[in-house]
Amino acid sequence: MARIFITGIGIITSLGESPDENRIALKQGKCGITDLELVQTRYAGKIPFGEIKIETETLKNQLKATESGVTRTSLLALHALEQAINDAKLSAREISSSETAFINATTVGGMCLTDELYKDSNKLSIKSSYLSSYDFGSVAIYLQQRYQIGGIVNTINTACSSSANAIMYGARLIKNGYAKRVIVGGTDSIAKFTLNGFNSLMILSPETCKPFDNNRNGLNLGEGAAYLVLEAEETCKSKKIYAELTGFANTNDAFHPSSLSSEGDGPFLAMKNTLDVAKLSPHKVDFINAHGTGTENNDEVESRAMLRLFKEVPSFASTKSNIGHTLGASGAIEAVYSVLNIMHQEIYPNLGFENPIESTKLVPVLSYSKKEISHVLSNSFGFGGNCSSLLFSKI
Repeated sequence: MARIFITGIGIITSLGESPDENRIALKQGKCGITDLELVQTRYAGKIPFGEIKIETETLKNQLKATESGVTRTSLLALHALEQAINDAKLSAREISSSETAFINATTVGGMCLTDELYKDSNKLSIKSSYLSSYDFGSVAIYLQQRYQIGGIVNTINTACSSSANAIMYGARLIKNGYAKRVIVGGTDSIAKFTLNGFNSLMILSPETCKPFDNNRNGLNLGEGAAYLVLEAEETCKSKKIYAELTGFANTNDAFHPSSLSSEGDGPFLAMKNTLDVAKLSPHKVDFINAHGTGTENNDEVESRAMLRLFKEVPSFASTKSNIGHTLGASGAIEAVYSVLNIMHQEIYPNLGFENPIESTKLVPVLSYSKKEISHVLSNSFGFGGNCSSLLFSKI
């Protein structure tokens, strides 16, 4: 079975437009959750979001994305994908090879065009350029065509675990001989569709979220994209290697459409099975990038799952306190953050925390620090109980 190495990373979030910018902001404990400026909605000024302060037209110009019907979701993806491909130094020949796959994740896709979708579906528009963009698979199709990616191309939508599952699927393609390299990740933009959907669940916080705090009162939606280049050991002997993907697992809590079981069966099994795949004892985990949404259900359940698995819970934190919940992009963004933890041997603080949850008493990392890190566990849990964990290891 092939070992899988990470040879390229790319990212854009409300903290910055590159891995370096994101790392500096994380070190400094910066928060990219602010009032909305670019999305026209009645929630602007009332609910904070992790909005990237670059207008869609500006992104189009920067990326030379002149094709018809390109959405903001696709533009964020293009920005991060281009970084990852350049970082891994993939040639046009390699990208177009049948041995190079592309697995994308998104939950929003073209639904960021909620107003246009309404007009088009009600025949209120004439010759819309966005008709082909509404399907969430349109992002992968656009990127595949732009880069002429020659191997397997697929899209995953498993809610908030989408891009963690994209990474997992890409790893399985390599391990089973269907690809030698896979570009994996996800993208989502702020959309009225998801904004109203999450608001109907009454889990949007009116202030900056406070993951794992006893007085947490909901999540903040964010937007962003991140991609990683996974390569089989045989293809990257002369390349720089950031980390190794040593474990991964997906389970289903099968408890409720939008909540996890009180004992955290899905999160527990996702973490446990990931460590089993890696043949790693729980006490070897140095840091956990927690799912940590700031909602009442998730944070308590994830805490209980960690307590079940670890005799002593390792250092953990949620970077959603920095950028909000980026939905289908979150697993890939946090995978990049996990790689940064390993590259620079450091951990970043969980913002907004004051008091531990009464039933679990766990306290996340509260300040930046240097730390010897060999293994980082990254959690992503989605609606429908779709729970995934990834393990990244130092080479």
